[in-house]
Amino acid sequence: MSSAIYPGSFDPVTKGHLDIIKRAAKMFDALTVSVLNNSEKSPLFSVDERVNMLRKACRDIPNVKIDSFSGLTASYAEKTGTDVIIRGLRAVTDFEYELQMAQTNRKILPTLDTVFLTTSLEYAYLSSSIVREVASFGGDISEFVTEDVAQAVYEKFSGEKQNG
Repeated sequence: MSSAIYPGSFDPVTKGHLDIIKRAAKMFDALTVSVLNNSEKSPLFSVDERVNMLRKACRDIPNVKIDSFSGLTASYAEKTGTDVIIRGLRAVTDFEYELQMAQTNRKILPTLDTVFLTTSLEYAYLSSSIVREVASFGGDISEFVTEDVAQAVYEKFSGEKQNG
């Protein structure tokens, strides 16, 4: 059975992420979307919140499982018995970083390959940080994320304004 992992912060999950997930799910028998718990970042959403958003967004894709991890992606891949990492590329600027990561992961775990999927043109500009920035100023993010995610993002920012 062919399987792959698609790791990322998904803070929040965007329609660009979902495009990559749907396309990768067609290429592999099993796809695990793995939320990275990065202690060096201050995410808008907790790992559990991001996992729950992804579960809801991917509920209609039967071969997709949602998980979370911390540490090295190569170590996580080895632990889960996965030999393929999926990464999305929006632009040439993403490629340089992603190539270095792919080569590093391959050095750590020689059986680990990385499959790059170029983002569909309609999402080539989109990132989670853009979503957060637009939402923080009260802008419309409905074209960038699902309705559920948009609501969660707006709630986070309204809560921050009330608490700040």
